[in-house]
Amino acid sequence: MNTYGPCLLERTPCSGQESLWVCFHAPDTFVCSHHPDSPAAKEPMLLHAALFRRGLTTKDVQKFPTELLSNETEQRCRQILGKNSLPPKVSAGVLVTLCTSGGAPAFLYTLRSSTLKGRHKGDVSFPGGKCDSSDRDVIDTALREAQEELGVTLSRSTIWGPMKPITDWTGMVIVPVLANIGCLEDLSMKPNREEVESLLTLPLSLACTSSIRGYTCFRQGGRYAYTLPVFRLPGHNVWGLTAMMTDSALSLLFPGSYHSVLSGSRAR
Repeated sequence: MNTYGPCLLERTPCSGQESLWVCFHAPDTFVCSHHPDSPAAKEPMLLHAALFRRGLTTKDVQKFPTELLSNETEQRCRQILGKNSLPPKVSAGVLVTLCTSGGAPAFLYTLRSSTLKGRHKGDVSFPGGKCDSSDRDVIDTALREAQEELGVTLSRSTIWGPMKPITDWTGMVIVPVLANIGCLEDLSMKPNREEVESLLTLPLSLACTSSIRGYTCFRQGGRYAYTLPVFRLPGHNVWGLTAMMTDSALSLLFPGSYHSVLSGSRAR
């Protein structure tokens, strides 16, 4: 019998869309309830299990090579990313930061300061921001924003390539740029305290397990619309676009092994 990790996660509704909680599951269906404050809270809905795919098991993780960010992996990813075409107008660039922390390959995130203005204050994010007229391209944008937020200068040689663009609900076209910034212990980072509250890491081996991964379901017009991934860190959740970028990077790093929740969602 197939088993799936628990997904008791709440997402704040936005843009007229209601989020759902996955409350419990059976081998073939998931029973979802609405947010408890929703007028439709007493109307559960069934989602077929094909919409949800489990991450790599602990046994799978143990099979991963220790040199997860090897030259072979880098060259394969560079080749794939080199085929991506960028739209003529890009609004923002984000540096999807791979690194090595304590000898383990990981993602590096920033915890945005709670004193910032806007709806994303206090969120877990990758370094990034809007394009500037001085930027040659979106790679320059991502590197510049990383320097401003992390307080460290990164060279273009760390860049593996631009990932597929994402258009957010406001119409902004955001390009994630995958990079391996190397060993954190060798970098003298000085995070900008006006923007960054702290730095967080998520080992790649843990990011692939069902104990870390969760899902948020959204509905439109009273019907199921799409599912987005969530990654759970101690005390924090990786939501939204950052979770989508994390999910896409894992799909690129582990082709054929990592099963993205986006593969069964219209928000792909």
